[in-house]
Amino acid sequence: MFKKDISPGAKSKVKSSVQRAIRTKIIDTYPLLAPHIDEIIPKKSQLDLLKLPDRVTLYAHDTSPLFFQHMDDPLIPHLRIVHQFPQCFPRVRIDRGAIRFVLSGATLMAPGLTSAGGRLPSGDTSERASDEADSRYEGKELDEGEVVVVEAEGKEEACMIGQLRIGTKEIKEKKKGVAIDQGHFLGDGLWKMVLD
Repeated sequence: MFKKDISPGAKSKVKSSVQRAIRTKIIDTYPLLAPHIDEIIPKKSQLDLLKLPDRVTLYAHDTSPLFFQHMDDPLIPHLRIVHQFPQCFPRVRIDRGAIRFVLSGATLMAPGLTSAGGRLPSGDTSERASDEADSRYEGKELDEGEVVVVEAEGKEEACMIGQLRIGTKEIKEKKKGVAIDQGHFLGDGLWKMVLD
């Protein structure tokens, strides 16, 4: 989606009623962000709306990008928000072999998630991971269309965020096919974009 460098288009102010609706939508979509919402979008601050290519809308506060939305898709947080609040989003992990492909903007395929280094949610909330680092990947199965953070094996920070094209249960069963076909990744046009 953002493989090439992009420049922001028209910038406009968001009405306060729309801003309240966006805050509510963010809390509904990402309930773990609720305690941090005032830090992300302060109540009395002005939110800006920027038009980007391919019918993408970017919401920003001052010069920091916060969330983007492609047409009627859900609001997806910018990776800077994900790095600031990593515990607030569902996550999966890719193996070392998939890292270079993801960072070059390629489609994330299921084998990168199901191989030895990859991790998907277990689907069993009572099950405990043997490794404390793997405990981040416990929890319920994720459904098609859910926004998910992609972490890389052996790395601290998230490298991509996007919508699942198929649910995690189906990914485990099939072990092939497209998992996430477009997303925002480290080093893409949205990451490099400068807001003045």
